Amino acid sequence: MSGHMDISRNPGEAGQELRRIVRINEEIKSVVATAFKINLMAMNAIFLAKRAGQSALGFGVLSNELRRFATDLQQQMTVLRETTYGSVSTVTAQVKQSRVTRLLEKTRSDARGEGRAGIDRLLRSRHEAALTDSSDKISALNRRLSQMIADTTQLVELGSVLARSAKIEAAYGGGFSASLMQVSSDFEDTIGEIQRSLESLTRHQSEEFRA
Repeated sequence: MSGHMDISRNPGEAGQELRRIVRINEEIKSVVATAFKINLMAMNAIFLAKRAGQSALGFGVLSNELRRFATDLQQQMTVLRETTYGSVSTVTAQVKQSRVTRLLEKTRSDARGEGRAGIDRLLRSRHEAALTDSSDKISALNRRLSQMIADTTQLVELGSVLARSAKIEAAYGGGFSASLMQVSSDFEDTIGEIQRSLESLTRHQSEEFRA
């Protein structure tokens, strides 16, 4: 989106923006839940690697890295969620401002002569400045959200590489090889779920730039 999002004249735009943010927040919740699942999987994988002993040392190291990845992802998604809350608060504030605009316009239309001119000079100019400030905040929050989604996508790609590496190491797990292979496949599938959620997040966020 270029310029400001001015919903003072079109409250429907505010509703559209709020719905978009809600969809983004739902995807974020999904990723947070999946990241928590990966954390538990990694703990189980570390335990399994210890049982497998010397033959699964590499798998154990990768499992530790996957657990760290899951923790980093949870923290990243927490910040993302806070950013969406900020967007909701800012859009809601602009909705309130749009209501004031309509009241001002009605007051101006009912006023006569110098009274109308005074309202226009004293109140409307101040209100338009507030709308511009609100629009700037929305644009800044959306830019930040887009960058954070891109950063998270890169982080998840690292997780995908770790999962594929764990699958390779599982082949050297001796008698535990089949179990280790299953765990690494579960890692791959779960991280794939996160990647699909991030693709959806990116699509929802791109709606803001087409608005």
